[in-house]
Amino acid sequence: MKLDENINYIVSGLERSGTSMVMQILLAGGVETSFDNSRSPDESNPKGYYELEGGKIINKLIDGTFPLNEHRGKFIKITAYGLKYLPSGNYKIIYSERNIEEILDSMEKMANIEDTNREETRESFVKLNSMIKDYIRNREDIEVLLINYNEILSNPSTNVKKIYDFLGLADVDLEKMIDTVDKKLYRQRRNLKKNIECP
Repeated sequence: MKLDENINYIVSGLERSGTSMVMQILLAGGVETSFDNSRSPDESNPKGYYELEGGKIINKLIDGTFPLNEHRGKFIKITAYGLKYLPSGNYKIIYSERNIEEILDSMEKMANIEDTNREETRESFVKLNSMIKDYIRNREDIEVLLINYNEILSNPSTNVKKIYDFLGLADVDLEKMIDTVDKKLYRQRRNLKKNIECP
């Protein structure tokens, strides 16, 4: 399924916010994606990371050497911080959010540590999330869809349909996209109702 080759398509969000799951959903629906095998699946992401260059795109965006033009018409994954360094262009971004406590839990689990400065880490990530959302929503060359990892898992049909509608292409396989959502991988689960809010 061909996307518009004049547009750079990006999946983004904070680390551990469900960006790999979104890439899986897109791929299952027949949407063109671009990733390599530089980062192997592991316990944290048993289905893979769906990244380019081991997630080191940001450094190349900062110094202007990442070839965005080579990835037009395909979804690539860039974590939230990297969006600050997108040059002028034409972008469609799916931005994933997740309950902040789950993000922090997942990061601690992945690093096998306990964050002794968790309050500071939480504040930093909440500020980054808010800043990046404001930035991309105020750029005229970016169209944004905000989605929520927790809501996708609790109601895949309704929330995956938002991605389907955002793409606006009839030949995307919606049912396969929905079927890709694997609730068994929802491990850092919090019984909290409050997610990072979208101002």
